[in-house]
Amino acid sequence: MIAANLGFPRIGAHRELKFALERFWAGECSEEQLQSTGRELRKAHWKLQAEAGIQHIPSNDFSFYDHVLDTAVMLGAVPSRFGRAATPDIRTYFAMARGTRSAPAMEMTKWFDTNYHYIVPEFEAGMEFRLNSEKVIDEFLEAKALGFETRPVILGPVSFAFLGKCVGGQANRLKIVRRLLPVYERLLVELGAAGAQWVQIDEPFLGLDLDPSERMMFTRAYGHLGTTLGRPQILLATYFSGLYENLRLALDFPVSAVHLDLVRAPEQLLPALRYVPEQMALSLGIVDGRNIWRTDFDRALAQVSAACDRIGPHRIQIAPSCSLLHVPVDLEEEPGLDPELRNSLAFARQKLEEVAFINRAGTDNSPDITSRLDESRRIRLQRRSSVRNSEVQARVAAVTDDMLSRRSCPSSRRVKQAEAIPLPVLPTTTIGSFPQTAEVRRSRAAFRSGQMTTAEYEEFLQKEIEKTIRFQEEIGLDVLVHGEFERNDMVEFFAEQMNGFAFTHNGWVQSYGSRCVKPPVVFGDISRKKPISVTWSSYAQSLTALPVKGMLTGPATMLQWSFVRDDLRREEVCCQLALTLREEVMDLERAGLRVIQVDEPALREGLPLRKKDRPQYLRWAVAGFRLATAGVSDQTQIHTHMCYSEFGEILPAIKEMDADVVSIEAARSGMTLLNEILPDGYSNEIGPGVYDIHSPRVPAVEEVEHLIRKALKIFHPEQLWINPDCGLKTRNWAEVQPALRHILIATRRVRGELMQTKLRSTLPLSETPNQENWPYQACSCT
Repeated sequence: MIAANLGFPRIGAHRELKFALERFWAGECSEEQLQSTGRELRKAHWKLQAEAGIQHIPSNDFSFYDHVLDTAVMLGAVPSRFGRAATPDIRTYFAMARGTRSAPAMEMTKWFDTNYHYIVPEFEAGMEFRLNSEKVIDEFLEAKALGFETRPVILGPVSFAFLGKCVGGQANRLKIVRRLLPVYERLLVELGAAGAQWVQIDEPFLGLDLDPSERMMFTRAYGHLGTTLGRPQILLATYFSGLYENLRLALDFPVSAVHLDLVRAPEQLLPALRYVPEQMALSLGIVDGRNIWRTDFDRALAQVSAACDRIGPHRIQIAPSCSLLHVPVDLEEEPGLDPELRNSLAFARQKLEEVAFINRAGTDNSPDITSRLDESRRIRLQRRSSVRNSEVQARVAAVTDDMLSRRSCPSSRRVKQAEAIPLPVLPTTTIGSFPQTAEVRRSRAAFRSGQMTTAEYEEFLQKEIEKTIRFQEEIGLDVLVHGEFERNDMVEFFAEQMNGFAFTHNGWVQSYGSRCVKPPVVFGDISRKKPISVTWSSYAQSLTALPVKGMLTGPATMLQWSFVRDDLRREEVCCQLALTLREEVMDLERAGLRVIQVDEPALREGLPLRKKDRPQYLRWAVAGFRLATAGVSDQTQIHTHMCYSEFGEILPAIKEMDADVVSIEAARSGMTLLNEILPDGYSNEIGPGVYDIHSPRVPAVEEVEHLIRKALKIFHPEQLWINPDCGLKTRNWAEVQPALRHILIATRRVRGELMQTKLRSTLPLSETPNQENWPYQACSCT
């Protein structure tokens, strides 16, 4: 058998890539210094994998920003607003991801159901696809020169086409795939000429529900690529889902091997063994590439044994379920973890060791193998017996349907909230956080290390909060926030004050570009130690007569953005989180906060990739949000926030959440995201973002005004809130201050016109909203 890997984390064990990127963007290092950091990381990662016993080591899994963006540049899919240079330089590459003063960034959204963000390709009319970059070949040759024989990784043509969007009258995706194939064919030939024996082509879209035309697209693409003369052997990699009805389709392709995610869909192994052609190998993804718990070797070896018995070990590759991009680099960097918990974990480096061990153990029953298997069983048994809390379990069992419902319907609540919280038309707010400056980060670090006393740190936070409140008052925001300066991360901050969570020191995972997150670890039953956010939210409210939002992270997002225990259903973990947050919401209301925002940006992210699995997930995820928020009075306004998602598929679920106000990302897409909401209508209030906070661009007043007017073509003025796309923590004050001032100027312009025309007259828009969708009808509740 062969021990293989599909991809390795790019950021480095100590986030070397993050810091190099940010120095480059700040003009503090040269392009050559940045490239040198990339070379050092690639060399270290290839060496680590080889030493772990991996035989098929990936190359081209490294990226300075995003592998989908890399593919777009490689194929010449560079939008015209960034110029059409024969070979885009690195500044153009970063401009596509981050935008410039004159060219908005390309859209960004979630990579399937992960917390990784990819840059959305744009297909314009007249775009000519060509082999525009030699990165794939260069990195293969770079590894070869260092003595490492690698398996280059490329994103497949069909998945690339599906991940993109057509603009400006561009042809449909089937035609795009046809035009891409000659470029892929040339790339395969050049890789073969460079000496590559294998190439890994990732086609995660094969794991989705496909219609007949989409299945035909795959058949034609791989019928073409599979017969390319001079190409390396092809491993077709699928992950995040089972192939199911697409299994026979994939096994019919003229490729040398197919990778199966047997963590997400172990049931697909037996039919794959039944139908796999004699000349084809199977790559068994049996080490979890998405979570950090040690592999159950007994389960994994049972799968290996079944495969060996059926097709023989010579046709089997052992691998993680997907790229290890989604887990931290090395558990050896975590000496401070509780020893019992640490024994139960495996990061990327340890997962490679597990792959190599399974590869050996599948055909070896020597004493050292037996000893390690016994140790694995002991660790799993010990963990199962030490993480349950009878009080938490009793609370979960006592949840009733009544606890999931507000006291009145939305239209009745709207009247009461308008009396309790008087606001103008098009009320303005932000999503929650303000810039986490170097001073804020230094003070937090000093407090945690004991170099700053509690009194000194609290005085510092009070000053930051007051400064932020005064700024918001001065520019004229209607609903304020306290800025979240005490918070390191929107999930980790809350998790730190709950039982059942553990935390790493260096367990960083890339979210996008240089942005990394450090997910907490859910290892036991969850409860609250004490009130979490009340102190600082109450202090902020005491500084102003304007309403201040209490800010919480919702249960589904805390679940999705953590490494979750594997010994309990996710549904039950979500319920535990919801009950804990319900206590916090009620405490905020008792403290006088009349606007409470419970963010659920990961609700859509957690949506199963297969449609048949979605209703059950949405049922318990929405129930978790309602359980967390439904205990408040009608006068208290519940907000939620979602970003970088396709909302059309979950619009019924968003309605079922019963939030009074939903804010969503919309600026980067130019409000086109709202078209997903239009067909079914949305009767509650909504805040489509007008400022893309993931770009350093400061939007002009006219740009913001244009976005507001586009939103008013879809929603009535009384429904609309004006806000940025997301929190402002990653931006600096030099960007945030003018951006928010521009938002307020644009809002006042449009608001003035609305007031002058008494809200229902002809506006300088294309049309008035459809009367049939008018949401403010008489309340139907009794």
